[in-house]
Amino acid sequence: MRKIIQDSAKPFETAVKIAIAGNIIDFGPRADITHQEVRNTVQDCIDQPLRYNRAEELEKAIQESSRILYLGDNAGEIVFDHLLLEVVPTDNITYVVKGKPIINDATMEDAMETGLCDLLRVIDNGSDAPGTILETCSPAFQKEFERSDLIIAKGQANYETLSQISGKKIFFLLKVKCPVIAYDLDCESGDLVLKRIGD
Repeated sequence: MRKIIQDSAKPFETAVKIAIAGNIIDFGPRADITHQEVRNTVQDCIDQPLRYNRAEELEKAIQESSRILYLGDNAGEIVFDHLLLEVVPTDNITYVVKGKPIINDATMEDAMETGLCDLLRVIDNGSDAPGTILETCSPAFQKEFERSDLIIAKGQANYETLSQISGKKIFFLLKVKCPVIAYDLDCESGDLVLKRIGD
């Protein structure tokens, strides 16, 4: 997949789509998912346009921001997030995992196993709730969230829990998986979304 990104006319946008592809591939309930299924899903995402395409704006924001939080989602997609993080400067980026196991969300153990901790700083949010419910997160994470000038949030659960936050620059990366979120985002189920709060 690195070669796909390198050969792309728009490497950052392609890496974003691959990161979203990781959000689609739910490794939790299916241990038997094949490499071909993964490749097909990735290619489908690359071929699909982004709804609310803010790729250029996000890439610029990453370059200009001094404190960035990247809120991960499920454990399997850390590998895909890694590919996106390889195409941007990571000195100012902190990747966030769950404080305790919940469903199939990423934990510190997953980040260490995939080598993500070798690429950039990784912290946990102190919570085992789906998404990012700030009141349930640790004081240390709440402070990190408050100090950050850019938030990158993966998945529907993060959209559901953070889309009403005001006063923060938040970009959401997700595939729309249900009619309620589709209605809220004014799009169709199945759309790939790269949206900033305020769109």
